[in-house]
Amino acid sequence: MRNGRRAASVKPAGMPLKNGDLPSTGSSARNLSAVFGCNTFNDRIMREKLAKDIYVKLRNTIRTGAKLDMEIANSVAHAMKEWAIEKGVTHFTHWFQPQTGLTAEKHDAFLEIERDGIVIERFRGNQLVQGEPDASSFPSGGARTTFEARGYTMWDPSSPAFIVEGPSGGILCIPSVFISYHGNALDNKTPLLRSMEALDKAALFILRLFLNSHASRVVPTIGTEQEYFLIDEEYYKLRPDLQITGRTLMGAKPPKGQQLEDHYFGSIKERALGFMQEVEHELHKLGVPVKTRHNEVAPHQFELAPIYSEANVGSDRNQLTMETLKKVGSRHGLAVLLHEKPFAGVNGSGKHNNWSLEDSEGNNLLDPGKTPGENLQFLVFLVAVLSGVHRYGDLLRASIASAGNDHRLGANEAPPAIMSVYLGRWLNEILDNIRQGKKNESAEHFVIDLGIGKLPQIFQDHTDRNRTSPFAFTGSKFEFRAIGSSASVSLANTVLNAAVAESLNEIGKEIESGARKKEFDRAVLDVLKKFIIETEPVRFDGNNYSAEWREEAERRGLSNVKSTAYALDAFLNEKNKKLLTGLKILTAEEIESRYITRLEQYIRALEIEADTFCDMVHTRIIPAAVSYEDVLIRVLEGFRKIAGPLGMAEPVRQAEILKTVSEKTEALCEGCRQVQERTGAADGVEPLPEKAKFYADHIVDLLWDVRRHADDLENLLPDDVWPLPKYSEMLFMM
Repeated sequence: MRNGRRAASVKPAGMPLKNGDLPSTGSSARNLSAVFGCNTFNDRIMREKLAKDIYVKLRNTIRTGAKLDMEIANSVAHAMKEWAIEKGVTHFTHWFQPQTGLTAEKHDAFLEIERDGIVIERFRGNQLVQGEPDASSFPSGGARTTFEARGYTMWDPSSPAFIVEGPSGGILCIPSVFISYHGNALDNKTPLLRSMEALDKAALFILRLFLNSHASRVVPTIGTEQEYFLIDEEYYKLRPDLQITGRTLMGAKPPKGQQLEDHYFGSIKERALGFMQEVEHELHKLGVPVKTRHNEVAPHQFELAPIYSEANVGSDRNQLTMETLKKVGSRHGLAVLLHEKPFAGVNGSGKHNNWSLEDSEGNNLLDPGKTPGENLQFLVFLVAVLSGVHRYGDLLRASIASAGNDHRLGANEAPPAIMSVYLGRWLNEILDNIRQGKKNESAEHFVIDLGIGKLPQIFQDHTDRNRTSPFAFTGSKFEFRAIGSSASVSLANTVLNAAVAESLNEIGKEIESGARKKEFDRAVLDVLKKFIIETEPVRFDGNNYSAEWREEAERRGLSNVKSTAYALDAFLNEKNKKLLTGLKILTAEEIESRYITRLEQYIRALEIEADTFCDMVHTRIIPAAVSYEDVLIRVLEGFRKIAGPLGMAEPVRQAEILKTVSEKTEALCEGCRQVQERTGAADGVEPLPEKAKFYADHIVDLLWDVRRHADDLENLLPDDVWPLPKYSEMLFMM
């Protein structure tokens, strides 16, 4: 421990876990199929616990989207309760996703007392279907007044109920939507479910045009890759900025960061691997099908990814993933950082949202097949996605906007704020041929043969992967790479579903109209040609990080809004409001609510960062710098006392260090004064959008400029004097 700074030494790799130790790797692997979903009220449990007619009705609701038969609610609730109690559950909760971006829950016991004093455990159908949390303290953006505290949660049967294990009994969690007393959506899930219904209708319209009478439903599917950082929890406890804001507000660049590119896909250290294995074990019990894990680009950065699922279920699973990462991390003495940019100078974290469409027959509607140029149905869905991104790129940008994501977007680690689509050479060639009226040749898979006898041949996909693109086609899905690592994926998928639904409706109507006058395939090609020409500006296969692309995007008329304060204005654009209200995904009032809520969150995040930074400067950095100045002054005074008699030269270097430390300390004090002055001035700025823009224009860059003085001091002060864990410690010691 140095100068009281280290609360505890770093734990060596492989030390015993605090709680929840996993069985041996072999045992865990052998029992995966038995463990998976053991804490979810899944199809197997429903078939086992429910009467056949009840089971059929509930399954019909889940699989086809049919309206829930309320007469079965009591039977389902009783079966859920019996199953949960068998597993040690004592409470239930409606688990929902308010506009905080997190999840919320209020626990109620199964406990009831009869009139004769007998204690029983009961769970009724009305308790399953509807709950009533206090809505007054959740973000509403003006959708309700302060005194209107009543809010309702309603069961979403399409997402399975699950059990969260607690220290002394479990909690039955019922995935739910959350609305106000007057019926306004106060959550992220309600609009997502509405957008899925709109997309279902639009996609079925297209399938019927192609004479598909078998498919009864189309759902968007997502598989969300989750990036995160791990650091030792003892370091985390010594960094107020990490605890309060989620990111380091100061920190000098270490000698080694990610320059050698030696962390990506590298061997996973034992301590991190033990953490990952327990995370997967916990998620598998919750029915979250985690498939991959690996080291990411930056030191101590990692990623996990699940198998895809329906969009609302995938959104729930991603929230569970973030919660589980945090919970398991603390058991291992590790802090999980989900902020988009916890460390300056190394890559930030995001979510890669792999989005596709699947019909009730299990067909992926974005699968090109072996000959995509001849697959007209695939091309219709492909071009509809292009059209949606082209028309509503500004709204997609707004859907992923946050103070944290602003630090990440556009750096050489994440796609820029310009919404463009990567298709790859083959698909671009097909679309260009249609535009020019040329015949498409069959584009079978190419074989890659290295000419080495021991190695197998592999098939080359129709597209490469462009990691710089915010929206890339990757074989049979689109990878929306711009979502921030701490964000809920619900809003981005809501906007994407809506944009594609509108495009499908428009394309479908034009095909239907054209087919009355000409042969069907010709009508389809004519409509495709029109939309291919219209969407050409949004197609880009090059380096999205380059300055040349930013200039080219401007010439193409694509927006590049770098700050959340300005990006959120897209919610007020009449074109965007018409999209969301026209498809009945959000009302005008609900759109306004989200706009105001996100502005408030942006402002508060920056207020907290500014206050935390200045507090750290005044209570930690300045005292450390003054302490070191005192040491240097005493050294210089002592040196001068003996320098004359001994004929020694003046200690020039020590004097220069003292001068530099003093100048940096003064500059840091002055910088904090300016930060506080500007945050004080922001308090008087009205209305809310102007206040957000004031922060964006006058405070964000100032904070960055002032932090450089603190970072310079870190490089000047001795290690045992500097009061905070350094990047070189947090990113390389675990």
